[in-house]
Amino acid sequence: MTPQSVPSQSQLLRLVEVMDKLRSPGGCPWDAEQTHESLVEYLLEECYEAIEAIEVGDDEDLKEELGDLLLQVVFHARISEESPAGWGIEEVAAGIADKLIRRHPHVFGDATAADAAEVAENWTKLKAAEKSRTSALDGVPTALPALTLVQKSWRRAKESGVELAALEPTVTPADPDEMGEQLLALAVYAERNGWDAEGLLRGAGRELHDEIRRVEAQPINPGD
Repeated sequence: MTPQSVPSQSQLLRLVEVMDKLRSPGGCPWDAEQTHESLVEYLLEECYEAIEAIEVGDDEDLKEELGDLLLQVVFHARISEESPAGWGIEEVAAGIADKLIRRHPHVFGDATAADAAEVAENWTKLKAAEKSRTSALDGVPTALPALTLVQKSWRRAKESGVELAALEPTVTPADPDEMGEQLLALAVYAERNGWDAEGLLRGAGRELHDEIRRVEAQPINPGD
């Protein structure tokens, strides 16, 4: 089946119907009592399991894990649909389809993009304009794992033109493999000393956030 083809009996619609039955009277008591909050741990777990399938190159397992992720999307949409001002899976799908069209004016409009780097740059600009963001850190979830949070915050700052002082490691790794080994060694060293490596990096990340916001708050020199 090609990516453009549509099955005669949509399995996506079937999934929505299955979830409807599970949440309706006479369905599953466990599914019926779940909330957005109670499902957070499962949503996070399914994300990590999908990542693991990608990392080990297990395509069949990835298909299953993406199905589990899709279940979470349908589950949350069904829960919201039950409230008077809620939304359903149709609104979720419509929202992301509209967003993709807006963010790809070089495909659906008259804009042009020379390469993937320009596409990414335009995406960032469009996103910032749509959400009226005033800081490079707007939209960066602070609940991210510390390492991801620090890298994403630094990247956002550089993309937004925030000038930060260069940070260099004590020992510069020669390649990505050596970088991984050094990160592993630091984590093990922290464990041996009874230190919380995740917490320590998160604390350093908070300092990075403070520095980014401090630089952003500085008045712009007209002569620059």
